[in-house]
Amino acid sequence: MQSEGIEPRTVVPTRLFIHYLRQLDGLLRRVERFDPAIGGQRLHPDMFPLLQQARTATGFALRTSCPLAGREIVSFGEGDDSFASLYRELDDTLRYLAAIPDAAFDGMAARTIDTTAGFAQLRLGGAAYYTMYCLPNFFFHYSMVYAIARQAGVPVGKGDFDGYHGYPAGFSFEA
Repeated sequence: MQSEGIEPRTVVPTRLFIHYLRQLDGLLRRVERFDPAIGGQRLHPDMFPLLQQARTATGFALRTSCPLAGREIVSFGEGDDSFASLYRELDDTLRYLAAIPDAAFDGMAARTIDTTAGFAQLRLGGAAYYTMYCLPNFFFHYSMVYAIARQAGVPVGKGDFDGYHGYPAGFSFEA
């Protein structure tokens, strides 16, 4: 049985993001080994390709955690559309998030965050910012990476996504 040490009454965004960014790193490495060209694939012509979806998810981890911890938002993106660049961005982001002390999030629900969503200007309380805006956006972009990988035939499953599920090789609910 796995445990990340997260108690239900303790909301520390960095713990969640560190777990899922590590999953994202593993997922990207599987995609790259399978076929690096998948990094440029999209689900639809007007959507970001896989690598940009991953970069956007990574950015949302910082875009969420920094203001909720009372810090300026930082970014480690180099703008280079390569797996190597994205791995560096993930490593830097993971190190940065791990260095934010849990106590920095005390009172985060009472903070007011000004941000943009597309072309919309938003002003949200910390709790709404985290639960209603940031988490859905992080998981949207992270899910798109998984969906593009699956659509391209990369052999990944739910356990690769969440780090918890386990199924025997070749298992299918459809079979």
